[in-house]
Amino acid sequence: MLWFDPVYLLFVALPLMLLSLLASAWVRMAYAQAARVLNRRGITGAQAARMILERAGLFDVAIEEHHGFLSDHYDPRERVVRLSPDVYHRPTLAAVGIAAHEVGHALQHASGYAPLVIRNLAVPLASIGSNLGYFVIMIGLFMSFGGAPVLNVFTGLGLLLIGAVAFFQIVNLPVEINASTRALRLLTDMGIVDYDELPTVRSVLTAAAFTYVAATAAALLELFYWLWRLGLIGGRDE
Repeated sequence: MLWFDPVYLLFVALPLMLLSLLASAWVRMAYAQAARVLNRRGITGAQAARMILERAGLFDVAIEEHHGFLSDHYDPRERVVRLSPDVYHRPTLAAVGIAAHEVGHALQHASGYAPLVIRNLAVPLASIGSNLGYFVIMIGLFMSFGGAPVLNVFTGLGLLLIGAVAFFQIVNLPVEINASTRALRLLTDMGIVDYDELPTVRSVLTAAAFTYVAATAAALLELFYWLWRLGLIGGRDE
């Protein structure tokens, strides 16, 4: 059937749903545990972010409060580190860890970190792909009039868009891991957290990293499924 494929349901949709639920649950559990532990220095996430930025000489990078649970991010266009209320205001190990991670992206930006540059260039096409890739490829399948899926203009374009999402996620993974590595090193080097506090901070950043691993797995499974569905890999013959 054109609109339903049990292979997609069993080997793509269900595994990815479970992976997403696991990643989300892990992040929330790790964050909840670390958010209950105050850091010994009494430093808030916003203060930690400012300390790291000033040490790097990035006095022109702003720090703003941003509403939403775990909505923390770095905006390279406006050069702003945006922190959720709990991270911005509270002196917890979760707060300083997440803040330092986002500042890690600002440091990457300032140093011209190559994977970040590539990721930022891939953002526009990946955004289009995540919104339109599936829709475009379904138009191409509809044009096959219920026969075997074929590579035509629409399925090819849809495949390109889905591939752009996979490429973005692959490049994004080392960007996020590097930001966490920088964060852990800076927090201890600057004395924001003690070494015995580091495992708690690492647990939050590791859980967060798993969400990016899950996103990469999702994008690759989606891409491989459509390559198989169109007969481009695996010797599919319908």
